[in-house]
Amino acid sequence: MKLTGAAGAAYCAKPDPAAAGLLLYGQDAMRVSLRRQEAIAALIGLEGEAEMRLARLSGGDVRKEPALLMDAMKAQGFFPGPRVVFVEEATDTIAPAVTEAFRDWRPGDAQIVVTAGGLTTKSALVKLFESHPTARSLGIYDDPPSREEIESTLGKSGLRDIAPEAMTDLLSLAKELDPGDFRQTVEKIALYKWGDSSPLTPADVMAMAPATVDAEVDDVVEAVAEGRGAAVGQLMRRLEGQGVQPVTLCIFAMRHFRNLHALAVDPRGPASFRLRGPRKDRAMRQAESWGARRLEDALALLVETDLTLRSASRAPAMALMERALIRLAMMRR
Repeated sequence: MKLTGAAGAAYCAKPDPAAAGLLLYGQDAMRVSLRRQEAIAALIGLEGEAEMRLARLSGGDVRKEPALLMDAMKAQGFFPGPRVVFVEEATDTIAPAVTEAFRDWRPGDAQIVVTAGGLTTKSALVKLFESHPTARSLGIYDDPPSREEIESTLGKSGLRDIAPEAMTDLLSLAKELDPGDFRQTVEKIALYKWGDSSPLTPADVMAMAPATVDAEVDDVVEAVAEGRGAAVGQLMRRLEGQGVQPVTLCIFAMRHFRNLHALAVDPRGPASFRLRGPRKDRAMRQAESWGARRLEDALALLVETDLTLRSASRAPAMALMERALIRLAMMRR
């Protein structure tokens, strides 16, 4: 049977204990691994591995010795309860061994969980699992988690009261982070809110979100927009050490000041709807303090700096960018 989308996520959270097997495949090894961990934990429980009800095999070993899969599937453990045979890094070369195991599989035998890289619909393994009456096949792609998946993850961590604005921020964060990093962030948020019955807010999400280079670039731009020229030098040294290019800084600064100009001209325009929570309040204050006229002057300075950076000028690019940002911070005063 073929699983897709939300149905696949729901199945991994609560797999059929009477099924013969489950195939998980995809290019992103982290996403596949997270789904596999979830499915196996649901099948045998958190103590299953400690109770030796989980057998691990590699695809290469099964290819060389197909009998290993059959032996692990039929073996009886010391502890009662469901069992799983996990075959990792599989390819189509193990399809004959899995076919033989499915032929002899009976209720009470270990369920076969297989993980693989990017397989096509013509793959022998995919066809085998999809055509089997009780086995399932799930292709895992690079799509960000859905709202339902995020709510489920938060619910498992004990977070159920979530403000709509916080959910919007979490959806944006899920698109930016790798699945493993996003899950760790959710766990940090759950610990942060432990014993706190108030709804999860955008400020809580922002406080726990991992720092990225983009976030540190935003810190420089925010310092400039708020007239904190003394902080610009130190922040730029940090970004320079991380390999951030002056042109990147200029692009971020122009994008921010264009948003401020749009807010200054029309506080209820499109720019207002692109910002939410504390970020919106902060941007509105900056736009009000600058005013449309000075923001136009700031944009003119940034455009001139961008042209110079992209020209054949021999001036040190980072020093040129730093000088422009300090001039902007002084203009705000």
